[in-house]
Amino acid sequence: MQSISFAYRQLNALILGKPQQIKLALVCLLAGGHLLIEDVPGVGKTTLAHALARVLGLDYRRVQFTSDMLPADMLGVSVFRPDEGRFEFQRGPVFSQLLLADEINRASPKVQSALLEAMEERQVSMDGHTHALPQPFFVIATQNPDGQLGTFPLPESQLDRFLMRISLGYPAPESERALLLAGDRRQALADLPAVLDGATLLALQQKAAAITVTPALADYVLALVQATRKRDLFIQGLSPRAGLAVLAAARGWALLDGRNHVLPDDVKAVFVAVAAHRLSSRLPGMDGREAARRLLDHVALA
Repeated sequence: MQSISFAYRQLNALILGKPQQIKLALVCLLAGGHLLIEDVPGVGKTTLAHALARVLGLDYRRVQFTSDMLPADMLGVSVFRPDEGRFEFQRGPVFSQLLLADEINRASPKVQSALLEAMEERQVSMDGHTHALPQPFFVIATQNPDGQLGTFPLPESQLDRFLMRISLGYPAPESERALLLAGDRRQALADLPAVLDGATLLALQQKAAAITVTPALADYVLALVQATRKRDLFIQGLSPRAGLAVLAAARGWALLDGRNHVLPDDVKAVFVAVAAHRLSSRLPGMDGREAARRLLDHVALA
């Protein structure tokens, strides 16, 4: 636990004024999930993704998603070896412990869909063969807000593969002033030490998965999920998989706080990040985040 706490402090020293978002990012990875960071350009999305990769001590690859990208650019391609009379699979950048998918929504839906199997099954199927991905395996993706020039909305099936979606937002004035005085963060990023490794992270994930959830706490999550299935309020409610994701994230939050049981406050801390990108409100002017916050206000703990 000391290593993950040290990683949290290291990230806070680099990404100024965003302790809540950094904690959510670490919780997402402790829960074994993929992370989507959405915001306008220039607020530190890619810096946070790089910083997470470095402190976790994992083998990682960064891919800049573009409109002319092909699935093979990410997954790999079979190359014919005429001297051996056979095809050899050349692995793409997805075969890493951590894939940094930068500006994922600039790629076409065909490329986005190519990630589905990798994110869900931790494997890639190519030419009739299945290739296992390294363990652990994460996707940390950044995206610009929908509607910006050259972006493609992520399909619901792709969004659902991300355990969490977070936004950094503009920094508070005091944090931005400190950033201006400190200058370019790229050198600080390059000097960021690795404080974890793959084996340690897998052990922490197993520890998080074993954290106790009481029946009353499970009933609270169930009530939140069922409240989203009211057809007059939501176009589409949360699935059972979303409920499991809320509990997995709440366990990760409890572990980071040094507890062996989940509290209702843990669920409240992670619920918006887990649920908002899966919700579509029927009420005009209400996005998924606001809808998730209102659910927390109106659904009582039994």
